[in-house]
Amino acid sequence: MALVFRAVAQFAGISLSLLGWVLSCLTNYLPQWKNLNLDLNELENWTMGLWQACVIQEEVGRQCKAFDSFLALPAELRISRILRFLSNGLGLLGLLVSGSGLDCLRTGETRRGLKKGLLILGGILFWSAGLSALAPVSWVAYKTVQEFWDETVPEIVPRWEFGEALFLGWFAGLFLLVGGCLLNWAACSTQAAPASGHQAAAETRYHRQHREMHKAI
Repeated sequence: MALVFRAVAQFAGISLSLLGWVLSCLTNYLPQWKNLNLDLNELENWTMGLWQACVIQEEVGRQCKAFDSFLALPAELRISRILRFLSNGLGLLGLLVSGSGLDCLRTGETRRGLKKGLLILGGILFWSAGLSALAPVSWVAYKTVQEFWDETVPEIVPRWEFGEALFLGWFAGLFLLVGGCLLNWAACSTQAAPASGHQAAAETRYHRQHREMHKAI
């Protein structure tokens, strides 16, 4: 039964981590990090992301313009770009590492310690990717709340609000963290049964021949 739970935990962990990594990549490029609705013109909406700002008009449709300068961006957007790339890179590395340590793969069956180490390393990488995914969206959300309730800005001035990409980024970071926890739990649980089938039979014959040679000597 422990081996069944271990296999389920590995499958759930790698699946959640993969889903979190895909959502994190989408969050990186979506322009809906912040939304702005104009009271004077309800047919015109603005959105802002890490790479571009867009205006949505009922007659014209969506028009987007990329930011011209990296240094001209607010600090939260500059740091968010770096952290998002770090999160995506760590997530991809975690998928490659932890995928090699899954029990369902026949490679490295005789080296249980190596597969356990790969799972633990993959879980740590997913944790790091999850934190790197949560930090930017949380920072942008915090700055948005600060600017929204800024009393020095006149009430007639439109305020930016949370965009859909922020919620997607929070889910992505949560999935990466949970996936990493499941993989580490599976790695520290009962080890899977040793290799079976032809490989196990070959190992048995080898040990038998080895003992017979010692008896003959």
